[in-house]
Amino acid sequence: MLRVGVMVSGGGTNLQAILDAVDSGRITNTEIRVVISNNPGAYALERAKNHGIEAVCISPKEYESREAFNKAFLAKVDEYQLDLIVLAGFLVKIPEEMTRRYEGRIINIHPSLIPSFCGVGYYGLKVHEAALERGVKVTGATVHFVDSGMDTGPIILQKAVEVREGDTPKILQQRVMEQAEWIILPQAIHMIANGQVKYNK
Repeated sequence: MLRVGVMVSGGGTNLQAILDAVDSGRITNTEIRVVISNNPGAYALERAKNHGIEAVCISPKEYESREAFNKAFLAKVDEYQLDLIVLAGFLVKIPEEMTRRYEGRIINIHPSLIPSFCGVGYYGLKVHEAALERGVKVTGATVHFVDSGMDTGPIILQKAVEVREGDTPKILQQRVMEQAEWIILPQAIHMIANGQVKYNK
């Protein structure tokens, strides 16, 4: 049984997609142990509680330094003995010590086809704004392993999504979530839980 922790900063629509996939049997051999957010107002924490899953908030604002937060954050994560950490819209940089300790056991969903529109500064709506500004005809989402860089780890799955005339960043964001993110993130977890994908540096 794959013990999974999901880390989220906002509403948790990707978390919901994971929970639904576990309930419907599209993700097997998996137990969601904890949902962690840096934001006390994140609706994702409510989604977790409604599902009987432990919901934890740990915010950098509660600590005198980023170093102190990183230490407390890592200690909290270690408590759950996780096999896999899923970053599902988590807007906190993962401490280097955590990426080392959990190497090959952290995955992230990014709302573009990496290597396009990724790296520092590309998150949330900014990704879709950049895609529209550039005039791309196809965008999508990527699930990848997390390494010490920003969106640089090995790619697990990608799914393309058409950009349509008249798209706004918000409309495009919604389509990318519905047609790509909510499909490939659960699929990647299922593949990892069933030994169908391995981490290669």
